[in-house]
Amino acid sequence: MTTSTAISIETIWAEYRTSLKAFLTKNVSNHADVDDLLQEILIKSYNSLDKIQDTKKLKSWLFQIANHTIIDFYRKRARNQTSELQDQHDWALEESEDIFEQMTDCITPFINGLPPEEAELLTAVELNGVAQKAYAAQQDIKYSTLKSRVQKSRQSLYSLFNQCCDFHLDAKGNLVSYTRKIGKDCGGKC
Repeated sequence: MTTSTAISIETIWAEYRTSLKAFLTKNVSNHADVDDLLQEILIKSYNSLDKIQDTKKLKSWLFQIANHTIIDFYRKRARNQTSELQDQHDWALEESEDIFEQMTDCITPFINGLPPEEAELLTAVELNGVAQKAYAAQQDIKYSTLKSRVQKSRQSLYSLFNQCCDFHLDAKGNLVSYTRKIGKDCGGKC
């Protein structure tokens, strides 16, 4: 049995660097990342060299370090991507909240511009948050009939909005921005 003090990192690296790099290249596509990970493995193995007791296990020990380094690399990348996506989502959410805040003052006047039955329905369901089933029961109408009326009323409201504004939606149909149509008289609604 040979102890790690009898082996230098230079000797280990001369013998295993090429096979470690090949292993990394097989598992990581970017050559710059491979070089960075190879350096990281060198540092980790140097710092832990005193822990190896049996040089017969040296190769498996090095490849275990390499494998853990690759796993850590992909975990870190996934966290960074998740963080970037969260930042993009937060920015988009802030933007949409700003748009909705801007449009909040417009909603009530536009709803009030609808026929009274539609205005009452949308005020209850959309502004006051009354569940559609509960509203149907209050009005003594079938739930399926109410759902149809809500859809029709929403379309009427959209038509009123559309007379005064152009809406810009993202790929998922979410409101991204809007612009007021120039020269349109919206009756002071917005």
